[in-house]
Amino acid sequence: MQSAATIYRLRSPIAIRALNRFGAMLNGKVSRRIPPEELIETARRRANLNDFGNGDFREPLGRLLESCWRDARLNVIGNIALRSDILRILRNRLLLQRDRSLQPEIAQHRIRAPLFVVGLPRTGTTFLHTLLSADPANRAPLTWEVMEPSPPTNAEKQRRIRRASQNLACLEWMAPNFRKLHPIGAELPQECVSLMSPSFLSDQFDTMYNVPGYRKWFLQQDLQPAYEFHRRFLQHLQERENGRRWILKAPTHMFGLPALLAIYPDALFLQTHRAPLEAITSVSSLITILRRVFSDAADPVEIGTEAIRYWSTTLTKFIGERDRLAPERIFDLSYVELRRDPIGAIRRIYKHFGWVLSPRAENRMREVLAKQPHDLQGFHRYEAAQFGLRPEHEQEFFADYCERFSVGSPGSTRPVQLTSALHQSRFVRDGLG
Repeated sequence: MQSAATIYRLRSPIAIRALNRFGAMLNGKVSRRIPPEELIETARRRANLNDFGNGDFREPLGRLLESCWRDARLNVIGNIALRSDILRILRNRLLLQRDRSLQPEIAQHRIRAPLFVVGLPRTGTTFLHTLLSADPANRAPLTWEVMEPSPPTNAEKQRRIRRASQNLACLEWMAPNFRKLHPIGAELPQECVSLMSPSFLSDQFDTMYNVPGYRKWFLQQDLQPAYEFHRRFLQHLQERENGRRWILKAPTHMFGLPALLAIYPDALFLQTHRAPLEAITSVSSLITILRRVFSDAADPVEIGTEAIRYWSTTLTKFIGERDRLAPERIFDLSYVELRRDPIGAIRRIYKHFGWVLSPRAENRMREVLAKQPHDLQGFHRYEAAQFGLRPEHEQEFFADYCERFSVGSPGSTRPVQLTSALHQSRFVRDGLG
């Protein structure tokens, strides 16, 4: 029986904490301003390439780096991770452009009627994405090919998988037990928000680092350039393995629906639904645990306050926009139903979209279910009060949503004003991400 994980128990190893403390004492303020051109030139030199392709990424990159310097209060590990991550993304952008120049047929790939799994974070989207990806007729971006998409063939596939596994093992060492809160693996499906990262218009960075300056700017931008690069990336992956239905997933797609539809006008949507307070508390816990790897100043209450405001606004906006779609293009699924009868839920999804669930696909999905850790339920333990959240906030921020989709947390009552004080609240436990 595993002990429950909380934001207090999942601490970095002592060696990491010692390195961060030593770096802070040595440098005073650890974070330093990194000029975008410094990283751009380093990436060019390492890749021995110059062409980043069309699209302006310099302003978004500059905004991100400036906010990291001003706001994020990164520790030694955070600074190393930021630099390494951005260099990897820049190098991938260079390689993608090179491959596209050498193989112009990549740009001719059509992405037909992709399915986007959306919903509040921590509402079963990851679990559902994994199940759907088990069908041989479906195709999801895999972690290793998102981390190393070039070349768009199976050349050095096993070596690329090993390198991705080593990088993930490093994350797990820095954040022990993280994979028990959110599954990670080189050959597992990956959130497609990473496909937007080379545009540097992505909320992936906000998950890892506290960057309110960048976030404020990002929320005001036209996201169509990010989705254009998303399609470019998918075309690249499709060159390696074609002929299957794309299954994509990221809660953040709810924020950018008009831009998404401009690029994928025939997109389909699968939205999961869970009591909002449970979902917001769970994602706040996950973000706190992740940010504490890169900063010693992650504030759970600040994270919870930001999360409930952002996701309530995003959800309200998405619901209004999705109502313009034809009913056959979107399917709603309860988190409770998904947990209770996963295969039954899959059958309903396939029936709605007119897909065929073959015996082979169902057997593979059952194999995925059989490999799910039986004691995972209850491992991630968190309390709403730790993030400045109270039961009343569910009605204050999500009343219309809860009524429409018949979801809600026990004990949610009349609205009160959001506060930063910690109040008493029950513990919540997660089973599916």
